[in-house]
Amino acid sequence: MIEWKPLATGARPVPQPVATPLVWAGAGAGALALVALLNTAVGPDRPELALLALSLLAALLGLCARFTAAPGTAVMCWLFLNGFAIPPAGVLTWAGHRDTTWLACLFTAALIGTGLARLVHARAAYRRLVPGRARPDSTRGDGPYEY
Repeated sequence: MIEWKPLATGARPVPQPVATPLVWAGAGAGALALVALLNTAVGPDRPELALLALSLLAALLGLCARFTAAPGTAVMCWLFLNGFAIPPAGVLTWAGHRDTTWLACLFTAALIGTGLARLVHARAAYRRLVPGRARPDSTRGDGPYEY
């Protein structure tokens, strides 16, 4: 009888997050591209749509970042939101309540993305480390085998 075993034995490490400066560079480039696309497609006077798109970008960047990258990611996205998604374009302003809410929304999105990634990686690592878990045999398709 043939016993199927995985080629890699031992624990596989949890993936390392991307370096913070690279995440911030991605936030800057992505925010610039998103705001330019939205300004072209729907016009510059729709900051709610830009906020939603930049929040999704912050969450996606959070999937591969450290928790310490979240504030910088939020600020980078907010700079493009404030500078180019609301008239007058190219002028940074501070409207206390509005901009505080926008920064909090972007920061929360980045934290949610990072937290979700950590949770998924932790669950995957736990499943790899727990001894005696049954896994289906993908080559035959007829039942579980033990690691």
